[in-house]
Amino acid sequence: MYVLIPYTEGQRTHILLMAALLVTILSSCTRAPDLIGIDNATIPVETVSEATRQKIFITTTRQATEVVGAFYSGQRAPELGLASVVVSIPPNHMAGELERTKRLPPDPRTEFAVIEPTVYQSDNLFIRSLNSALAQLPPEERDILFFVHGYNNTISDSILRLAQFVEDTDYKGVPVLFSWASAAQPAKYVYDMNSALAARPRLLEATSLLAKTNALGADVFAHSMGSLLTMEAIVAAEQAGKFNTGGRLKTIMLASPDIDIDLFRSQLSMIRQHNHNIFILTSKDDRALGFSRRVSGGVSRVGSADAAELTDLGVTVIDLSSVDNSKSGSHSKFAGSPEVVQVIGQGLNTSSRFGSGSQNPLKNMIDGLPILVVTD
Repeated sequence: MYVLIPYTEGQRTHILLMAALLVTILSSCTRAPDLIGIDNATIPVETVSEATRQKIFITTTRQATEVVGAFYSGQRAPELGLASVVVSIPPNHMAGELERTKRLPPDPRTEFAVIEPTVYQSDNLFIRSLNSALAQLPPEERDILFFVHGYNNTISDSILRLAQFVEDTDYKGVPVLFSWASAAQPAKYVYDMNSALAARPRLLEATSLLAKTNALGADVFAHSMGSLLTMEAIVAAEQAGKFNTGGRLKTIMLASPDIDIDLFRSQLSMIRQHNHNIFILTSKDDRALGFSRRVSGGVSRVGSADAAELTDLGVTVIDLSSVDNSKSGSHSKFAGSPEVVQVIGQGLNTSSRFGSGSQNPLKNMIDGLPILVVTD
């Protein structure tokens, strides 16, 4: 005779967590290859005249590597690395899509390619190159988009995502990536969190470099665990009296932030005078944050928290829960939904910016779309 003993709630949660982790690990087996610096000898990027190009500047805490296509590894470097690449975006590109190759070399007629990897051996060389890119733009467009990626990313992942995001939002300024040392392995969530936290002083170093450029303004856009790093760096800068001292910071956007809600409340309490510039993109159906919540002991993550609870803290919430056309899943709606990237692009590129002015342009932008804006 067999006796069936029901699982306790704790056992059931543990089983679900392990199942979710197993699914995530197995899905990572199909990760697309690294492709930085790999051109197609038969169909070189330069021969595809219809493709568009995005130059991406890079600041990173990753160690450099000679592995073909990788450029930088998931290992932590003691010093900030400075680099740039050029991303070729195929003429068949569709908004919200990331047409990434599954085998090398990429076909630039139909797939993204990353060429011209360049390492800058000094701060001055990096600043000079970035200033050159800014000088090619009209004065009103000489802004920087500072992008901080999330958990489980290679540098190829984050470069391609940023390029696709810039292309789809039609961002007018110069994109700069901050790539911290993610292991790009789903099972190394704790390693990634520690890498993100360890990168705080280097992120501040990167923003200090950007402050020395000729950019007239800057927007910060952070995704997932990158939001934790960004907020921690902002708090550190605020406590040192160095946060936005030049007044050029325009908006801070945190997409699907993987931050403990109680920690976020504490962070905001230390930078309250700047909260009106912070925009949070949330979604209650975010499966990745559901996993993160279980790993973190059941504490709500900011990216899937109740909008009213967040707006009580003085930030603006852009609730994407009803958006169901993201080609990049529920955790990356900021880039995977054509509707969402269009709204973000309008907000980043218009002179009135997000939420400023008496007419509240953000609400005007989303009129008729399945997006909810909640303010205090």
